[in-house]
Formats: sequence, structure tokens, C-alpha cells
Amino acid sequence: MTKNSGQPAPRKPRTDALRNRERILEVAKEAFTRLGPSASLDDIARQSGVGAGTLYRHFPTRDALIEGVYRSEVEKVAAAARRFAETMPPLEALRSWMLLFVDHIAAKQIIAPALNSVVGGPSRLYEGSRSLIFEAMNSLVKRAITSRDLRKDLDSGDLLRALIGVFYVGLGPDSRQSARRVVDILIAGSRRT
Repeated sequence: MTKNSGQPAPRKPRTDALRNRERILEVAKEAFTRLGPSASLDDIARQSGVGAGTLYRHFPTRDALIEGVYRSEVEKVAAAARRFAETMPPLEALRSWMLLFVDHIAAKQIIAPALNSVVGGPSRLYEGSRSLIFEAMNSLVKRAITSRDLRKDLDSGDLLRALIGVFYVGLGPDSRQSARRVVDILIAGSRRT
């Protein structure tokens, strides 16, 4: 029981339940990338090593699973900013995160058909993740400004828009490599003179 509410504290998920959920999300990401929104949920459960009941307990609908995959990927990208900041110099952490974000955008483009099938469309999902991504970028930019690696007038939102814009220009066979070159150009142009 909690002290004041009179209600029991929510139970922490069991380790095996968390492991099952993560495995389902990884397999579902691969399946939706390969097959789009029509990927078989029973096949996803089987390939995850769980029963259909376990899959549906975690994700009661196809939309819930697609949303879970997307949110999980966004949370991983945001968490990487903290990890990079703890283990790398400021400019290296920012560059590494920007490269990871480029890969995230490319993956989002690949899984777009599944995201488009979600009721309410993908914009609802994107809205929920925008603040996580912006906060990650902003914390890394502020750290690099404080270390005097980047210009003090740099706006992290501008960097983020530039990265996202690269993928809206067109997805060609070398778009990923081009986006990686843009990261280096953005870093070089943002350095303190």
C-alpha cells in the first residue's frame, strides 16, 4: 500500500514479461519493415518465441503493436543522447547522435507503410515523439556550446530541421550516405570560429 492513497502501488513488470515485450517489438519491427502493415501477428508471436496470448496481452491490436514499435525506436534514439553525453566529448556525442538520428529517419521511411495504417495516421505518433527527439538534440547542442565547440548562437531546432529535410528532398539509392555527409557539413558549419 502507498502511504496516502490507500491503493496498492502498481506492480513492477516481471523481468521475463519485459524481455518478451522487447523481443516482440524487435521481431515486429523487422516484420513491418519487410511486409508492411499486413505482417501476420501470429507469425510475429511465433518468431518472438511467445504465444499469441502473450503478444495480445502486451499489444491488444495491430495498431498498438505498430505504435509500440515506433515509440520504442524513438525512446532508444532519445536514450542514446544521454548515453553519448556520458561517454563522449561534446562534439563527438552530438555527431554520433545526429548519425543515429539519420539512421532513425531512414528506418522510419522504410516502416512508413505500417505507420500510415494506424488509425489517426502517423502524425499522431510523430507529435508524441517530437519533444523526446528535440530534448535529446537540444541537450547535446547546449553541451557542445558550453564546451565552446559550437557557436553560441546555434539553434538546435535548426539542426534538427536540416536533418529531417534531407529525407524530404528525395530518397535515392545513396540518400543515407548523403545524409551522413550533411551531418558533417552541419557540424563543420556550426563550429565556433
